[in-house]
Amino acid sequence: MNKKRFAVLMLCAFIIVLVSGCAKKVMYEKQSAEVVIRNARIMTIDKSNPRAQAIAMSGEFILFVGTNKDVEKYIEKGKTLVIDAQGRLLVPGFNDAHAHFGSLDTTYLDLRYTTDPAIITQKVKERVAKARPGELISGGRWEHEMFKDKKWPTKELLDSVAPDNPVVLSRADGHSVLVNSYVLKKSGITKDTPDPPGGEIQRDPMTGEPTGIFKESASRLLRYGAVAYPVSSEERERINLQQWEAAFEMASRLGVTSLQLPPGGGPDWYKRFYDMGKLPVRVYFGGSLSANTANYVRYLETEKQYPKSGNWIRFGYLKGFMDGTLGSGTAEMFEPFSDEPDKTGLPQMSYEDLERRVVAADSLKLQIGIHSIGDKANNWVLNAYEKAQQVNGKRDSRHRIEHAQILRSDDIPRFAQLGVIASMQPTHCITDKRFAEKRIGLERCKGAYAWQSLLNAGAHIAFGTDYAVEPLDPLEGLYAGVTRKDRFNKTEPSWFPEQLLTLEETVELYTFGSAYAEFMENRKGMLKPGYLADMVLYNKDITAIRPEEIMNCLVDYTIVGGKIVYQREK
Repeated sequence: MNKKRFAVLMLCAFIIVLVSGCAKKVMYEKQSAEVVIRNARIMTIDKSNPRAQAIAMSGEFILFVGTNKDVEKYIEKGKTLVIDAQGRLLVPGFNDAHAHFGSLDTTYLDLRYTTDPAIITQKVKERVAKARPGELISGGRWEHEMFKDKKWPTKELLDSVAPDNPVVLSRADGHSVLVNSYVLKKSGITKDTPDPPGGEIQRDPMTGEPTGIFKESASRLLRYGAVAYPVSSEERERINLQQWEAAFEMASRLGVTSLQLPPGGGPDWYKRFYDMGKLPVRVYFGGSLSANTANYVRYLETEKQYPKSGNWIRFGYLKGFMDGTLGSGTAEMFEPFSDEPDKTGLPQMSYEDLERRVVAADSLKLQIGIHSIGDKANNWVLNAYEKAQQVNGKRDSRHRIEHAQILRSDDIPRFAQLGVIASMQPTHCITDKRFAEKRIGLERCKGAYAWQSLLNAGAHIAFGTDYAVEPLDPLEGLYAGVTRKDRFNKTEPSWFPEQLLTLEETVELYTFGSAYAEFMENRKGMLKPGYLADMVLYNKDITAIRPEEIMNCLVDYTIVGGKIVYQREK
């Protein structure tokens, strides 16, 4: 081919590409939107376009983010729904990176923020009055550190009002449980019953009798002996449907558009609501980091059914437990607790078992997330992840540490070095700060909830709530991130203020940070053309108010996949 002919062909090819590109641009610019929000203060979390006034959506995706003037071309009369934000704040939809989400049981006794143990007795009495003999009375979320005397509750709170019903009340962290004597009798537990590995039966120091508190694996000894009264399958179906609808409504009302679920809840109900066209949240569900590695084959099959290429229901990470919690005094520490010098926590497996499970799951390219609270537990998990890289080779595994609450300074840079995600819950800081220094002392608290230290070291952080341990409301997490103050004492100084976050940093960790933790940072977590249209419009501009007022704000609109799933009635 001579040079002249080649030049002509190249010119023709260039013209074709140019014309095609122009045509696509014209088509793109002329495409009308189904929903437009304008006159907003938009926090995009997109570094290339951090602030905007207007956004346009088409189908499930964002079409445009920019100025009020430029969004006009996407508005088609009679087709486009236009929302006037009137200066309110619009942010990406919140992605809860660690939530024990499920249906809402209206009979569950919610004891959150109880300060007087007598209230527990009264609530149980009221519930028993509506129950039949032998029927289970369940509830929880009590926190003994909020009681005026800060003492652990005992079975005596329950026995006089519930002699003929099993009562099971979980502590707020879910790692300790209070039961009555009815349950102890049905379980055959006496003062001679030994503590199981990884668990503790709390005992009266004078008599040795069980107090009714069971920590960690000790709760597996309990047999409630509950009487199951018959309910028709139709009635059970109706109740389940209502309870799931209530749960989804709560999530949408709070601006939660994505959930990452530890094991315990499979995809069944989410799939049912998706098939009905009524699922208002995206879901990343997982399995257990099992000692039986044969289970991993099943997980691989499940991942094929719910692949990471999907946008709604996807298979996530395998969760394991390394220790307990700070509140229950079961977090695994290198040194003894300051207030219980004979204890260093309750590890839930040996290091050898941990390493074996991690290396096996990593070899199959499964993502792992391990509950770790204490400094020793976090150190062990980082060691196991490092071992997996040595054995299986380094890859973009995005293994996680769930909670990562108390860290030694030497372990903080290892998160970035190993590519480990710190999946943290900011409200744990403002809950635990009430007793953290009493339990582990001032020096170790310097490495507690160390958000800025982790960010400065280059680590990835994903924020969530640990619901129902903490409330699902992201506003509480935003408040915690920017204040590190108690919910009920907002005039106190910030706890270790060097770890404070800006509001934008907190929102980013709750949106883009969580999206990264589930391999979706290229599809959600920011407001950008081509990204999934998940967003939350508040009733005011949160950036313009005092941080102490953040929790008083309300969600006006929650949008998921370009559809309004919640609109506040005014």
